[in-house]
Amino acid sequence: MFDIPSAVAAVEAFALFCLLSGAVYLVNDLVDLEKDRLHPVKCQRPLPAGRLSLGLARGTAALLTVVGLVGSFALGAPFGLTAFIYFALMIAYSFLLKNVVILDVLTLSFGFVLRAIAGAVAISVAFSNWLLVCTMLLALFLSLTKRRHELTLLAGGAVEHRRILGEYSPYLLDQMIAVVTASTVLSYALYTQSAETVFKFGTDRLVWTLPFVLYGIFRYLYLVHQRDEGGNPSLVLYSDRPLLAAVGLWTISVIAIIYHFGESG
Repeated sequence: MFDIPSAVAAVEAFALFCLLSGAVYLVNDLVDLEKDRLHPVKCQRPLPAGRLSLGLARGTAALLTVVGLVGSFALGAPFGLTAFIYFALMIAYSFLLKNVVILDVLTLSFGFVLRAIAGAVAISVAFSNWLLVCTMLLALFLSLTKRRHELTLLAGGAVEHRRILGEYSPYLLDQMIAVVTASTVLSYALYTQSAETVFKFGTDRLVWTLPFVLYGIFRYLYLVHQRDEGGNPSLVLYSDRPLLAAVGLWTISVIAIIYHFGESG
């Protein structure tokens, strides 16, 4: 945590992925332009609302892509390759995979896994299979709740906006969310007590952070089902104070446990 060169590399990696993500979002909005104009929320985005010209959007997407990929390979070949795979996968999602049932949410989730992998290779540290499992399940949880929000928000017009929504139903998504929710919590609990984790951090007390994970998951489900939120996970996180507090307390707890009880302390 206090290795300055690694911190600088992590910030650079974060900035580069912001560029690539921005390019992907622009491409996705260009592909969905006509449909977004009919969406009750997405119609307010700069492109469908007419506040951003198509030429400027295309040019900016191309510039962000070039700078992002060139910068990524400059940071190191492993990071550059990971960034390229992420970008290629997300472009494939925008044009094709978003229209394939189940693969659509799995693709989105794997995009977050690639971000986690990129963070590890950027600072040349080994990542465990637990990182992949926990990231995949949490991202899948967010993706499924987002699909559910879209389906309930658009109601009868869901299929007209996005054909793939016709392959889902609130009941099906609730079943899938239930499975993923249980798997996410269980995987995190097993991670905190695994021999690999205990050996790496020199403590078995990371399990003490489990209540924050449980509260965060349950709070998010409450917002999805009782307040019809979940369409924008980032907005939900930043706007809901109890959820933000849970994430903050989890972060503080992890740092305190590792640096006080662990070998690093």
